[in-house]
Amino acid sequence: MRLVVNFVALSLSIFALPLLAKTSNTEFIEKINTVFADKFPQDAPGCSVGVIKNNELIFAKGYGLANLEHNIPLTKDSVFRMASVSKQFTATAVLLLADEGLIDLDEDIRTYLPELADYGSKVTVNAMLGHFAGMGDYDMVGDSYEGKAHGKYTDLKSAAGGKFRLGNEDYLSIDEFYQVVKKLPLRRKPNTQMEYSNFAYFLLSMLVEEKSGMSLRAYSQKNIFKPLGMDKTFFSDDANEIVKNRASGYAPLKTAGYETNMTNLFWVGDGGLHTSITELQRWDQQFYQPKLGKNPQQFLKQMLTPNSKHELGGMLYANGQFVKEYDNFTKYAHSGGWLGTSTYYARIPEEKLSVAVLCNDVSHNPSKYSDEIFDSYFQ
Repeated sequence: MRLVVNFVALSLSIFALPLLAKTSNTEFIEKINTVFADKFPQDAPGCSVGVIKNNELIFAKGYGLANLEHNIPLTKDSVFRMASVSKQFTATAVLLLADEGLIDLDEDIRTYLPELADYGSKVTVNAMLGHFAGMGDYDMVGDSYEGKAHGKYTDLKSAAGGKFRLGNEDYLSIDEFYQVVKKLPLRRKPNTQMEYSNFAYFLLSMLVEEKSGMSLRAYSQKNIFKPLGMDKTFFSDDANEIVKNRASGYAPLKTAGYETNMTNLFWVGDGGLHTSITELQRWDQQFYQPKLGKNPQQFLKQMLTPNSKHELGGMLYANGQFVKEYDNFTKYAHSGGWLGTSTYYARIPEEKLSVAVLCNDVSHNPSKYSDEIFDSYFQ
């Protein structure tokens, strides 16, 4: 099973080099075209690529097909399931709750969600945002979880009575999944290390629902997407809804060709966001011309501040964003990957430069493509 543990893998290629003279936009675009030349067959799934410089979408292009059955090409407006890139939007919703005075980030999560298991330790909302709450991940929902032998695991079966399969086979509603996750113990003692947890971010979606009286989808629509003009961005919590301009998900077969590869698990928080390159430009502007929060500049500062000093792979974590400090700049980035989707969004604020690569074929590596784009800018 492929676990939904998707944190950004940063290559060292461009960042080990001194900053060189930067290219003009025209030269940069020519270099980007060279990066992607002949990378994607026209009759296969591929990627939509966007490059934002000085708040302008200077490059936006789709490579390959959004839908193989109907030969629909990918474009800058193709809507992708973003997987773990969703976390920064969930974190924004939680920070807005705190900004409204509805929650305290340093309070124990069980104060707001008393149905959760007694963890035996204080688990703060901030610790969940920063992945140092000690919570586990999807490997705890299955026969392999080590705690099961000690009576700490609530078993989960498929409708046929066998092991529950996380993917596109079995199904749980949001409430059913919550009934499972709220009973799980911590994996380890809180505040000891950063350990990536999708469960923490799912529970944050339940926190938003409990304290706002709205689903994460409705709350983010009202308080994030509408103010930013992101009219086509949403958390998809309905497995049966029609998504216009959807980039269908695919996986390559071992022999040749592709198979449809799309999830039927529609809880949100750890993932579930749907958006496009065009929409991400509007999200990107929030980091330079902030609109959210009672004091937008202060809210942005909080969003960019790491939740702790705990590191994972040499990176800190700030509210849904991995943070890497280099000699001349800081990079904020996150990857996402689940059935039929592989995504990456990264920003270098000092250069007002952002790259988004959204793919509907799980065999592609969007973080690698992104690094190649940054390479072409700095060299």
